[in-house]
Amino acid sequence: MRKVISRVPGFIEPCRPSRAIRPPSGPFWIHEIKHDGFRLLVRKDGSRVRCFTKNGHDWGDRYPGIVLAARRLKADSCLIDGEVVVLREDGRSDFDALRGRRRNDSAVLIAFDLIEHKGHDLRDVPLLQRKTKLRKVLGKNITGIQFNEHMRADGEAVFHHVCQMGLEGIVSKRIDAPYRSGPSKTWLKSKNPLSEAVTREASEDWSR
Repeated sequence: MRKVISRVPGFIEPCRPSRAIRPPSGPFWIHEIKHDGFRLLVRKDGSRVRCFTKNGHDWGDRYPGIVLAARRLKADSCLIDGEVVVLREDGRSDFDALRGRRRNDSAVLIAFDLIEHKGHDLRDVPLLQRKTKLRKVLGKNITGIQFNEHMRADGEAVFHHVCQMGLEGIVSKRIDAPYRSGPSKTWLKSKNPLSEAVTREASEDWSR
């Protein structure tokens, strides 16, 4: 039986990737870029949109662009999992521009999973099917929400390329995995030790 955790109505505790000694490879794994931002779950119920942090706090008032983008989605209701970031001109995330408690009109949700859709719980649906449905829900040219693409190449090769680009790392996911709250062995994160995010975590002790 699935453990249900809900601190506030509508909130579902996010799935949290475990650290990997080395990125996995093989036909059952895909790899996504790990962006440098805050975890955010966006719930739409009609015209009402809430932006939950990983601890269940609603930060919708901080990210009006994401709220507006969610209202424009064709789905009457959905729950999207992603990372809120501020993107630089080169496409990399700018954590310093994101942090703080003020309103941030330039914040964007990098969406990577769809937990609910039109009242249907999708947590038992395999990952790739959820991502396919998420892409359809987002459609094209939705300012404020972007689909997080994935790669089906060798995990170590993808990780090496991401490190060369100076990005935070990757999250490798089993294509057949259901969505489960809490620590997961089917979501594995590999971090670039030279990235800004890892350096900042070491100096500031950020829990992410």
